[in-house]
Amino acid sequence: MSEIERGRGVALWSQISGILASEIIKGQPRQGEQLPSAQELAERFDVNRHTVRRAIAALEERNLVRTEQGRGTFVQEQTMDYVISRRTRFTQNMRNLNVEADMEFLEEAREIPPPKVAQALGLDRHEYVYRIETLDRADGHIVDYSTAYFPAARFPEFPAVYRRLRSVTRTLAEFGVSDYERKHTRVSARLPDANTARLMKQPANRPVLYVQSINADTRGMPVQYGITRFSGDWVQLVLMADH
Repeated sequence: MSEIERGRGVALWSQISGILASEIIKGQPRQGEQLPSAQELAERFDVNRHTVRRAIAALEERNLVRTEQGRGTFVQEQTMDYVISRRTRFTQNMRNLNVEADMEFLEEAREIPPPKVAQALGLDRHEYVYRIETLDRADGHIVDYSTAYFPAARFPEFPAVYRRLRSVTRTLAEFGVSDYERKHTRVSARLPDANTARLMKQPANRPVLYVQSINADTRGMPVQYGITRFSGDWVQLVLMADH
């Protein structure tokens, strides 16, 4: 028996959209997974591709799917609220959302930072920093790609301790920083460069949420300058004055 009924006064595209919506709500396919191609759906429902495209457009209007040029149509992920406050902590955010978090170390280096970073950290232009790049995931989804800078003189061998403890908070505590707060946050939306798009597994024409931040200890001394690129499809930033 055909999945759609002809001649009953309901447009074919509307019936197809309803069937696909029901399947998506039931988790088949799951969030982030790709739908069959327009040709495959046209063959499944025995309609032309124009009818399928109209059905897909209706799903997009309901925010159930998203279409990426050159890649296909994917089930839209539910966005999660990522709180940015005076005490922003990735692990705590993930715990509050009851999701399984994972961090991947990508690169580390001891280097002279760009002037902007040195200024943000209150360093002379010839002082070294540790640059650490990581990729964070939640329930298997890429949440962000981060670049963090830490003063090398104050935190010798920071990368090794960070790899062992897998937490900025616990690592800073190892160096005597019992607490720190967010002193500056700047959020913008921009297109990712080729490396960011590759690491975050997203097309270069889909913007990321670009967050620049400075964390300081209880004396007001900067301990971290960060650049975090959040997936705009997966993350919704919630800015709070205090939390």
